[in-house]
Amino acid sequence: MKKLNKITPIPMAHQVIWWAVRASLIIFGVWGLLHDSVTQFLMGLFAIAFTHLWDMFQLFGGKSFITRVTYQAQTMLNLFICFGVVIGYVLNTKTNFQYVDLIEHFISGVVAAYFAYDFAVAFQGRSRHLSPGLAALFALCFSCFILVAWEYYEFTMDRLYGYTLQVSPILGEDGLVDTMIDMILAGAGSVVGMFWVAFARNGIIGKNRKEVRAYVKARSKTDRERELKYLEEHDFYK
Repeated sequence: MKKLNKITPIPMAHQVIWWAVRASLIIFGVWGLLHDSVTQFLMGLFAIAFTHLWDMFQLFGGKSFITRVTYQAQTMLNLFICFGVVIGYVLNTKTNFQYVDLIEHFISGVVAAYFAYDFAVAFQGRSRHLSPGLAALFALCFSCFILVAWEYYEFTMDRLYGYTLQVSPILGEDGLVDTMIDMILAGAGSVVGMFWVAFARNGIIGKNRKEVRAYVKARSKTDRERELKYLEEHDFYK
């Protein structure tokens, strides 16, 4: 398994996805502007900015650990943005499909957990190996924190500005049920994302799983040898 460079080259397939998503967001925003929907236009611009997060990280020039988060996380985020902003908006306003919100919460859990695993490993640094189990636990907790923070946001917007993000204009059972369903689905997505990224990063699944598994085993062996050497040098066994 190759080590990450300061700027990881992006495969052409991922670049095509990124630019296709950005193009769809531009069309979405311009269409809204031409049809007297400034909100839709601003939504498109804001979403486009988020599709450039990985590029923004690279501006640190390798001086920040965040630059070591892989481009796959950005690809997943871009697809989620496209679904939530373009497809979700169209389905909500032009059709009677009522399950967009449920799908979005589940996918958000998957994406957040996937990103959080790589984030934890990157934060640990290149010289120190992070336990896969601990990284997976962090991914799950981080994703659940994001979903809880989002529900805080929905509640706050409803109370301050009279929105109905929680499907209830007042404190009542409808809002509670909506919130709990959102949290359950996002939590389920977090579990799926946690196992998915943990298995992929440790060579259990994926097309390069044998190479990845060999790399993980070699690094684990090196870490154990380094730890034993440290304990011996500092007389921990006496």
